[in-house]
Amino acid sequence: MRMTDSDFRIERDLIGELPVPMAELHGIHTARAMENFPLAGRPVHPALVRAFGEVKLACARTNRSLGVWKDEPRKADAIETACAEMAEGRLTGHVVVDLLQGGAGTSTNMNVNEVLANRALGLLGEPHGRYDRVSPLDDINLHQSTNDTYPTALKLAAIRALRDLEARVLELQEEFQSLEKRFAHVVKVGRTQLQDAVLTTLGREMGAYAEAFGRDRWRIYKCEERLRVVNLGGTAIGTGLGAPRDFIFRVTDALRANTGIGFARAENLVEATQNADVFVEVSGIMKACAATLLKVCGDLRLMSSGPETGLAEIALPARQSGSSIMPGKVNPVIPEAASQASMLVFGYDAALTIACASGSLELNPFLPLVAATLLDGADLLARSCDMLRRLCVAGIEANEEQCRSRVRNSTAAATALLPVLGYEGVCGVVERARRERRSVREIVLDENILTAERFEELISPEAVCRLGTS
Repeated sequence: MRMTDSDFRIERDLIGELPVPMAELHGIHTARAMENFPLAGRPVHPALVRAFGEVKLACARTNRSLGVWKDEPRKADAIETACAEMAEGRLTGHVVVDLLQGGAGTSTNMNVNEVLANRALGLLGEPHGRYDRVSPLDDINLHQSTNDTYPTALKLAAIRALRDLEARVLELQEEFQSLEKRFAHVVKVGRTQLQDAVLTTLGREMGAYAEAFGRDRWRIYKCEERLRVVNLGGTAIGTGLGAPRDFIFRVTDALRANTGIGFARAENLVEATQNADVFVEVSGIMKACAATLLKVCGDLRLMSSGPETGLAEIALPARQSGSSIMPGKVNPVIPEAASQASMLVFGYDAALTIACASGSLELNPFLPLVAATLLDGADLLARSCDMLRRLCVAGIEANEEQCRSRVRNSTAAATALLPVLGYEGVCGVVERARRERRSVREIVLDENILTAERFEELISPEAVCRLGTS
């Protein structure tokens, strides 16, 4: 259907006029941003939009408690309802500006302001664009700036994303702990520099992965302490210009009450507005988790390699055919996919670090890039951990016969004989086994150096897992 002039409303800003479709909740500032920033091709992260709704709700409730709109209770109700709807995710589709934008996030803040104003107007039975009744700036953005609302919303969104990531990492840790118990009896060759070294158990390897992810989980949990400190109330540069003192002191309390998260106002609002190093710290913790994930995925691929000509110590669940030309080939696609996600998180961290380091004087203009990389990275890591746990780790099976055969035929088994034969004695056994192309077991039994029972005792799970030799 062709739209006519009556389907549009004319909105004005300091630059001029633009027609905006009557049905749209956004206004002229959003329309200009959509023209100016055709970059990523997708809008800001939904979690950031929901967090903005909660920040705006805290501001609206604080303003109302200070007597703003005291003669217009219906208007105050409408504004609070609109903010609550955005916090619930019901207005996310109306925040349409590109996730990459100039202006330190002003386009996102204005998009939010316009959507909330027009939604409130609708609740009041007024047409969209009737800003003399509910204004995006004089009502929704009252006593605020992009420069305090945007980073506060980002910290709220990041806290919630990291809580989800922590839960997914914990689940992965617990899955590896389960394998640690299941495979505690499976003795295998441990390797250093990819060469046979000493004996260990498959359970110990899985337990080490669990421990590494447990450390990541703890670090992610502790990140929240840094993110709870916000500059809300500082307005443009942290001086609180345009905001009543009571608003500055009360708005963070309102946000804490809304969200149930222990937010605290920064002691130095100017510093908190200038600097974004907290996001570098958090991203670094996420990068550490991605490094663990990449390392473990590489190990799983290596231990499952073959299966006929590789290590083949474990079998990963078969998820899909591995080749369009090689029948029967099955690839470790889940660890491969999770590995690529880890690599992308490394790239996100690099971009975020540059963005945070590029702040100028009283403000960092590159927070939209920080938001995109931080929130996308947290989501990607959470999904990767969940995918790896469900579709790979939970279904890992040990190839016990392969592990047993490698132990018996590898010179690594000789290291277990050190307490009995000493270093020189073991070297002699190893040298002869290599020269005669026989196993260490065969040499020590043929020479009556050890009985079969004593040899098996020295390479038992209990022996190879014992701390020390005494």
